[in-house]
Amino acid sequence: MKPLRTARLQAATPRGLELACEHGVTCRISLLGADLARVRFTRADGPRERRSWMVPAHGAPDVPWQGRPRDDESAWPLVAHTCEEVAGAVILRGPSLALRVDLAPFALSWMLPDGTIFARDRAAHAVMLGRTALRHASARHPADRYHGLGDKTGPLDLHGRRLRTTMIDSLGYDPERGDPLYKHWPFLIVRDGASGIHHGILYDSLAEATFDLGCEHDNYYGLYRSYDAADGDLDYYVFPGPGLLDVTAKFLDLTGHAPSPPRWSLGYAQTAMSLADAPDAQARIENFLGECAAQDMPISAFHFGSGYTSIGPRRYVFTWNRAKFPDPEALMRRFHAQGVRLVANLKPCLLDDHPAFAEVAASGAFVTAQGAPALSQFWDGEGAHLDFTNPAAIAWWQDGLRASVLGTGIDAAWNDNNEYGFREEEALCHGFGEALPLDRARSLHALLMTRASLEAQRAARPDERAFTVTRAGCPGIQRYAQSWSGDNTTSWASLKWNLRTGLQMSLSGLFNIGHDVGGFAGPEPEAELLVRWTQAGLLHPRFIMNSWKTSGVTTVPWLHAEVAPMVRAAICLRYRLIPYLYSLMQDRHAPPLRPVFAQFPGDPACLADSDDLMLGPFLLAAPVVEAGARARQVRLPAGPECWFDFWTEERLPAGAIATLAAPLDRLPLLLPAGAILPMTDAPEDFSRLHDELSRCLRLFPGPGAGHSGFTLVEDDGITAGGAVARLRFELSWTAEEVRLTGRCDEGAAPAGVIGVALPLADRRRLVLDGALALAPRRFRPTPPG
Repeated sequence: MKPLRTARLQAATPRGLELACEHGVTCRISLLGADLARVRFTRADGPRERRSWMVPAHGAPDVPWQGRPRDDESAWPLVAHTCEEVAGAVILRGPSLALRVDLAPFALSWMLPDGTIFARDRAAHAVMLGRTALRHASARHPADRYHGLGDKTGPLDLHGRRLRTTMIDSLGYDPERGDPLYKHWPFLIVRDGASGIHHGILYDSLAEATFDLGCEHDNYYGLYRSYDAADGDLDYYVFPGPGLLDVTAKFLDLTGHAPSPPRWSLGYAQTAMSLADAPDAQARIENFLGECAAQDMPISAFHFGSGYTSIGPRRYVFTWNRAKFPDPEALMRRFHAQGVRLVANLKPCLLDDHPAFAEVAASGAFVTAQGAPALSQFWDGEGAHLDFTNPAAIAWWQDGLRASVLGTGIDAAWNDNNEYGFREEEALCHGFGEALPLDRARSLHALLMTRASLEAQRAARPDERAFTVTRAGCPGIQRYAQSWSGDNTTSWASLKWNLRTGLQMSLSGLFNIGHDVGGFAGPEPEAELLVRWTQAGLLHPRFIMNSWKTSGVTTVPWLHAEVAPMVRAAICLRYRLIPYLYSLMQDRHAPPLRPVFAQFPGDPACLADSDDLMLGPFLLAAPVVEAGARARQVRLPAGPECWFDFWTEERLPAGAIATLAAPLDRLPLLLPAGAILPMTDAPEDFSRLHDELSRCLRLFPGPGAGHSGFTLVEDDGITAGGAVARLRFELSWTAEEVRLTGRCDEGAAPAGVIGVALPLADRRRLVLDGALALAPRRFRPTPPG
């Protein structure tokens, strides 16, 4: 690689600057918004990636299937700016963002309008370009904090680590140190150690990359961090927050927002490879459904493992093994009769003896090498991967999904094993008529596979809100799917560290996520671990038990009879919280799961690594992640007047360390003063997700004076584009009175009375007013177990 040591101003453009650099390289800097800038380097022989699938045009909900032309910035508004040449530099100023370009040595420094620098390139050799490889090096402060990069393990501050962005099938990964996992996510959030300002940087490239966040040290350059890509172009977006959650919100404005999920997808779900792999799979799954009824266990979805397609150990997508499943249509009807939705595992590789292999090969719909399908190891054989940059592959996939999966009564697709992790130097993809090497399209296949599945579901059932799941992907995948942290292992370590991986994914813009409760691989979960994992799992949008055990044992809620009531209590608590969680999921910008320090940025003590997390603004959870623990220390953030124990309603001081009782049947939960927590109105309302309003607002006013608010979102939970009611509640309090005002900001208020409950020890006058039907309640959480 060659460094770009110098540059000169070639032109001021309607959007910013164009610079001529060494070696025939051009640098274009565009202001695309008041606080959004794009920097793009183009080699003398032109760009290597001419299209983007991560970033839609401004205002567009998605990109064209064939990608958005990178050169086309016409959809973004022109931003008023000034360009000033000073000694040895050029300064570009926009409404909320300024940039200083030093020309020799060439380096960029990013500033707020008041001149505060929040990011800058390394002082020398900040950009290096080779024929394919590239590097971008930025100055690093010892107090910097780094977040993002998708499904990363370990502490939430990534400072000091070297991490790769690529996708592999990482079954049994180390939950604290393992890397990479399943996502290619080149989006980094930086908290500048000098200014305290957060900013985001998205490298819009599908090429595998490495982020060095403080491992490497070179005596000649001082402290720096770097982005190194094996291929592609250096094309990145910069946007200041200034707060942490502001950066996440702006990333989603740039790359696209998640659709509103159907409410059933937030209920408890179950799957296990052993059930669908069994020779008598249909009978075993029917027995599981019967056991749910016998145990009075609430369940909203069942996910079919790929065993429904298997003959022996080999898997054949879009086929049914009728020996194991003699009447799958009848099985689906039975699930639906009990109110359970169905999701089926799909794999994008056809084994070389798949019945459709020759047909798909003849259509050119596989990734190829030297003109033939590129074969690689896949499960228990060799196969070829579908090329989702080829319209023929997309059409074959969607036809198969409609006929063989949706046609049997399955509701949704689970896009699995879509990492395209095989390494074949000569592997090529169709690229919608412009060939792409696999190494620059690996994560694109996961993106387009998931999109193909989602659009087929929408076409088949246009009146219903579509839902799909994916294991792999890149920025943009949040526009289509729920995801998770992949094939974890049963251990207390996985429980502990997966919590942080989920928070990292949330900050990265992946809101609809979770983990395999109880652990996918490894030993069977012991009774205590299963209870604690279920309690932690209920906090996540994706709430599913998924397992593959060599013993053949399936992780189910009643695996250990002695703790089955406790597991059921945790699942029921999840259903009681769905009104709150469902409302959080309608927020296009704020993650439902967030670190405590993201919710309370004014309290620096919250930056300490901990096992705590926030579910929305009003619920602090302190999952127990150590065997034998029956108490939990929690540092209560400063800021609120006080905190309340969810179970006992005891008032606790803010800014202090509280020791909470944590018997095995209890998940420690806390609420800040001012919390408005919508729950179902009775303990067993889990069967009434869609057809009936059953709500109680638990209020937690502080002892002095204050105010807060929350928007409760109500709809039928399933209809695409259906009527939505947004109920706004404003809470105010003094030492003598608590007042709740309710109004309907959008849509028509649903029929029924909404209960309102103060802590039982709060004797203040409760005043209910506004346009909504509200009524006082005496509310006590159902005792666990």
